[in-house]
Parts: sequence; structure tokens; C-alpha cells
Amino acid sequence: MRKAICTTRAHILGLVILLGGFSAQAQDVVIVTNKGVLISHITPAELKDIFTGARTRFADGSRAIPVVLKGGPVHEVFLRNHLGDNPSEFRARWRKAVFTGEGSMLKECESEAALLSYVTNTPGAIGYLSRAVDGDVVRVITVSP
Repeated sequence: MRKAICTTRAHILGLVILLGGFSAQAQDVVIVTNKGVLISHITPAELKDIFTGARTRFADGSRAIPVVLKGGPVHEVFLRNHLGDNPSEFRARWRKAVFTGEGSMLKECESEAALLSYVTNTPGAIGYLSRAVDGDVVRVITVSP
């Protein structure tokens, strides 16, 4: 009887861990822009177009300069949730744009701190972070249709 209880507890613990993993993967990122960007929201299509190079301006006409993380879980969540890509698809798309002369490689940052600094100091910059930050440093914008 005792062995059955331990086995059941192990199965329940495994299920909790598995579901916790799905929950962590379902989390989203926070989209941030330089304080000089005047928009407060962006559509999913506009965001995707900016980060895939199809668009170089925000809806208000100001220049959009996308910046990404070099890799990691936050980068993967952003790509999956907002672009429908994985890291290799994303990188391949940009390499193709560079080789065909249709674009130049995106600015990539090693850390969220570096990305935050770049967005803070670069007019028109737009990026993403794992959590909200002080609104006095950058503008947090919402993604909505």
C-alpha cells in the first residue's frame, strides 16, 4: 500500500512539474520603446512587420529600430508568441535579407540590461524584456489589435 501511495505522489508531482513548465512557456514578454516613441500600443501585425524587416516605421510615421536578444528563453518566447518563429527561422530570414540587400542585420544584445540600455539611448528603438521596468526610462507599450 505504501508503495502505491509513493508512486501516485510521484505521478502527481511529475504532472505538477510538467504543467508548471507549460505555464512558464506560456508567459509573454513586455514590449518597450524609447521614451521618444509616441505610440502607446501596437498591433500584432505591425510588431511582426517591424521585427521581420517588412516595416521601418511606427504607425505615427516615426522610425522604428528593432533590437533583439542574442538568444535565451526570453528571446524564444518573443519569437514564438509574436512572430511565430523559432530562433533558426528568425536568423535565416534576416540573413537572407542581408545577403539580398533588402536589409541589414538587427542589433542583438547579450543581456536584457544591455537591451534596456540600447532602447533607452536610441531614438526609435523597440525591444522586449521579461518583465516590466520603470516607465521613466522607457515606454512600455501594449500589443493589441
